[in-house]
Amino acid sequence: QVQVVESGGGLVQAGGSLRLSCVASGSIFSINAMGWYRQAPGKQRELVASITSGATTDYADSVKGRFTIPRDNARNTVYLQMNSLKLEDTAVYYCKISATADRGSTRVYYDYWGQGTQVTVSS
Repeated sequence: QVQVVESGGGLVQAGGSLRLSCVASGSIFSINAMGWYRQAPGKQRELVASITSGATTDYADSVKGRFTIPRDNARNTVYLQMNSLKLEDTAVYYCKISATADRGSTRVYYDYWGQGTQVTVSS
């Protein structure tokens, strides 16, 4: 049982910054990777940024140089720092935690998703 909760979404003016937070809790044995995805209406969900347990990061070309994905392992928290926001960044942002967790009497590896948080960039 793992719970994933995102926060920090909202409306921001183009060129501004926003910081999303994602906190994982529950019967976590280990976290293998954390990432942020986004989905705009009529479009496929896409990877925005991810970070592995070894601190290897991956960014979508569209956000590279503008977004970063800091983490706080002690708090099971990952952030998405978004700078120089563009209208095209408007989407629902989802946090994904790839973790090994205790589920009942078994230990499973699974992708746990947050509920999503809306980010709207205005002109």
